[in-house]
Amino acid sequence: MTDAVRATWRNTTHDWAAEVDHAHLAAVRRAPETYAPGGVRHLILEVLAYAADEAECTGGGRAVVTLHADGSVSVTDDGRGTDTRLDAAGRPVKKPVMATKDLRFFDEPDAPALPDGHPRRGMSVVAALSDRLTHTNRRAAGSWTQRYEHGIPVTDLDPLPDDGTTGTRVHFHPAPGLAAATGTGLTAWPDHLTVTVER
Repeated sequence: MTDAVRATWRNTTHDWAAEVDHAHLAAVRRAPETYAPGGVRHLILEVLAYAADEAECTGGGRAVVTLHADGSVSVTDDGRGTDTRLDAAGRPVKKPVMATKDLRFFDEPDAPALPDGHPRRGMSVVAALSDRLTHTNRRAAGSWTQRYEHGIPVTDLDPLPDDGTTGTRVHFHPAPGLAAATGTGLTAWPDHLTVTVER
């Protein structure tokens, strides 16, 4: 049965009614050359695009890309965090950015290009093409973390203590076969987003 409260939420970037779109994630996993042209660098740009959206809405922001020794990547920003709401039973529901398609871009033939010149598809591409991914979210109304494997959530929203900050951290380990990121070309964003690359 559809949650009465959730049914009233307007879809803007993702469909609130669909927590996981298994068919969508499987389609992305079958075509990494289409959805991650150039490999891990494109996945990082997909994450940074959300940080850029947030920075544009809030008048400016910062993001830090960390290339870890194990081949994983983390992207941390200082935005407002991923939208999270309460359903009719008072349970937290986060916008399903990792496990469903971005309604603005994924199926659009004229989707905007990322700095690498390839189309933007959405955060679900990153999750689907990662063996594991952890989404840490800090908002003024509460913080949580959730883990994914190949785009599918494997934990619930685990609450985190408030540390006085807001923002999002996406830490992902790309699936085998994707070209590694070098850090080149990751900082080419409009002035409202400042990107730093660390190793």
